[in-house]
Amino acid sequence: MIQIADIREWRTHDVIDASGHKIGELESVYVDTSTDEPAMATVKVGLPTRHRLVFVPLADAVVGPGYVKVAHAKSLVKRGPSIGTDDVLPAEDEASVFRHYDLPYKPGADGERQLARR
Repeated sequence: MIQIADIREWRTHDVIDASGHKIGELESVYVDTSTDEPAMATVKVGLPTRHRLVFVPLADAVVGPGYVKVAHAKSLVKRGPSIGTDDVLPAEDEASVFRHYDLPYKPGADGERQLARR
């Protein structure tokens, strides 16, 4: 299991897929609000003048020297929901991130968000 304190140290390091293809650069970590465990990361992708942040699940991620290896293919991650580099994921768009990866979405009983940026 990846600890939130540990993965914060990897901000700006490469994020690679299971085949070793570079996806982008780790920007931030989002935790599951019900468990406070790391659930998703945002990865900076795109051209230098047109960066955007895409979401990728951290389940089964492996941290190595200078990289975080995720379980999803680069092509799937890059097609996923994204936000601008200075934006915040709107609450109404949160479910689409989970749908993209065929993951269950479980907001809180009173509609609280499932993800929180750390």
